[in-house]
Amino acid sequence: MAEPAATDRVSIDVHLPPGGPLSGMAADVRAGLTKPFKELSPRYFYDERGSELFEAITELPEYYPTRCERAILTEHSPEIVAAAKPRALIELGSGSASKTRVLLDAMAEAGCLTAYCPVDISEEITRETAEAIASEYPGVRVCGHVCDFELDLERVPVDGPRVTAFLGGTIGNFQPAQRASFLRRVANLLDEDDRFLLGTDLVKDRATVEAAYDDSQGVTAEFNLNVLEVLNRRLDANFDLAAFEHVARWDPDNLWMDIRLRSLSHQVIDIKGLDLQVAFGAGEEMRTEISTKFMRPGLEGIYAEAGLEITDWWTDPEGLYALSLARAV
Repeated sequence: MAEPAATDRVSIDVHLPPGGPLSGMAADVRAGLTKPFKELSPRYFYDERGSELFEAITELPEYYPTRCERAILTEHSPEIVAAAKPRALIELGSGSASKTRVLLDAMAEAGCLTAYCPVDISEEITRETAEAIASEYPGVRVCGHVCDFELDLERVPVDGPRVTAFLGGTIGNFQPAQRASFLRRVANLLDEDDRFLLGTDLVKDRATVEAAYDDSQGVTAEFNLNVLEVLNRRLDANFDLAAFEHVARWDPDNLWMDIRLRSLSHQVIDIKGLDLQVAFGAGEEMRTEISTKFMRPGLEGIYAEAGLEITDWWTDPEGLYALSLARAV
């Protein structure tokens, strides 16, 4: 029997609200900018320009997480596959699946790759990724899901055993309560033979971690400031990017990088799309992101509270970054 064409092995399910992936932006921004301590959600970093800037960040000499995670995957993917014994790979926040191909190759080499499920909020990227993977891996079924996986995690079906991968250290961007809720939902979705593969940045010296988020070329600063351009365009705001500066500092009490924008003067921002005016004092800071760093004992405790336990652990040679494999208990 002839092998089904690549396009016949691809299905895409779209579960976005009527207004698209940014439909909740107005409510989020209103809530964040009317708090006593102003905040913006990091989900709005990634317009086209923001995505380009983040890709540039991952190639910077100071930004170690992407290199370290890629090195761990390259070195240990056969071990990961042997430990997880999956037939399907689900990837949350898949993007172009550039790093995941190493895992897919290891699964294919082991003869266990039957299905891949990329999950991302961008329909265009998910379709491109699904079609590319179907072309590159003959016989593999690709079930793309376009959704906000924080809201629609339960929509992701494929037969197991499955490994659900959440890479890139993105778990560090979650506030503690948000992280706990997410991990509990992951645990509830794992059958006995399923595994969860998580990428986490590890605690290290202050200079190294601060340099990663405040690089000498100013690319991270431009990435952070670009979120104001997103608000200008989407909500008809009048943020002057030159009136703010990028701030990135290590918070040793919370074990996270605290990323903010600081107003350089007293100013009032008019956000016409929200019929809202927001005052900033000179020197006032607005948080745009956190990036939590972990130590294995702390992560084990976080997992335990969510109903998960680590079964395997891999790091780069310098111990800067880790991949952990977990099961539900």
